[in-house]
Amino acid sequence: MAGRRISDEQLVEIIEAAIFVADKPVSKRHLKDVVLIDLAISMARINDAIDTIQEHFQTRGIRLVEVGSGYRFQACSSLSPWLNNLWQERAPKYSRALLETLSLIAYRQPITRGEIEQVRGVTTGSNIIKTLLEREWVKVVGHKEVPGKPALYATTKQFLDYFSLTGLDNLPALPTEQQSKINQLLSDPSVREPSE
Repeated sequence: MAGRRISDEQLVEIIEAAIFVADKPVSKRHLKDVVLIDLAISMARINDAIDTIQEHFQTRGIRLVEVGSGYRFQACSSLSPWLNNLWQERAPKYSRALLETLSLIAYRQPITRGEIEQVRGVTTGSNIIKTLLEREWVKVVGHKEVPGKPALYATTKQFLDYFSLTGLDNLPALPTEQQSKINQLLSDPSVREPSE
């Protein structure tokens, strides 16, 4: 069966179905190496098929979107007022402290807890970092070479997927004033890393 040929229409159907039934976003590489392993399919044909699927769903209630770890189908955001009624439980509300911490990690990664606290001006509770780690929105990517060797945090593909981003370059730009204030706070020599 290796090297078997299929039509463009069949390829579109296979890729569309694979992405639809997958429980997480599917990358082009995963499609080629797992779903289409027994077929002689080039990456160019996979790209064309994905473009065809995206075009087809452009005027529908769902879209094929690219996120950090691949492609997935999702409902159009303009339909959320009606679709929200399908779920009895409300989306979790995150504290301002958690969102500020996540924002700093996203914009300044890799970053330590001490650096986050320096910018925020208050202690960042361990429960905030724990929540972000449990949601798999951040991960420890190393340890800073200073006394105490504090953990360095960065965002994950799950963070990108949850917020429907293909990469960190899709984050909204920080205003110049805020960016320079953060830079000033992080370059302050009085910043000391607590032992973790």
